Amino acid sequence: MYVSNSLRAPFAATVLAAALAAFAVPAHADTSRPTIVLVHGAFADTTSWDGVATALRSDGYRVMVPDNPLRGPANDAAAIEKVLDGIDGPVVLAGHSYGGAVITNVHDTKVKAMVYIAAFAPQQGEPIAIAMDPFRFPGSQLQPPALALEPSNSGLDGYVAPDAFNSVFAQDVSPATAATMVAHQHSIAVTALLEPSGPAAWATTPTWYLVSAADRVIPPAAERFFAQRMGAHTTEVDASHASLVSQPAVVAASIEQAAR
Repeated sequence: MYVSNSLRAPFAATVLAAALAAFAVPAHADTSRPTIVLVHGAFADTTSWDGVATALRSDGYRVMVPDNPLRGPANDAAAIEKVLDGIDGPVVLAGHSYGGAVITNVHDTKVKAMVYIAAFAPQQGEPIAIAMDPFRFPGSQLQPPALALEPSNSGLDGYVAPDAFNSVFAQDVSPATAATMVAHQHSIAVTALLEPSGPAAWATTPTWYLVSAADRVIPPAAERFFAQRMGAHTTEVDASHASLVSQPAVVAASIEQAAR
């Protein structure tokens, strides 16, 4: 995980607060509605969903924001399935970026709808590295040196270089917001990008997709391809890859469409 030394103490305090808030249920939550589970992507943590979760909770939804280990679709989907085991009633599952590959591999009959936010949606047997084919879908700026590598317990992890984060990952947020996102950045195992996806849950579940039309990480053409292949209800927002941070109200509205 990449965390700058100067931010480790406030980062730890923020992570603790986020952990306590991740499973919060608002007092006015409507228990007849589905629980919404938000799965973050690579180069982020649960706090990336803060604005969206706040909007959903203010509208009366129960929201859970579990940690995504970022070790590989099968491993990470199993972690999310353990969270779903503790939920009674229907679930709407939303994933951002790599989180889309994770929810694609989640299989639970409580999941009644899936929402992809600028996310990967691989089919069975397809690794993310192939799904993001630069020949069919050129334009991603997440290339070295913006994409950096570091040794990890799993071999090698990738993260977004701090000096490129604002311009590549989230060009529509302020430098201060981008700095906070960098402080919360979690690296992803490189092997996660090469792991073939399992059976696609989207093949048997209603899906929604919100395309980020100004995405510099996953080319918008790739996102539109994923959405069309799934047969998803598709909308677009003029936003960076980090639409959940820059446009939380729009993202929340897309999730609520699925919840309804």
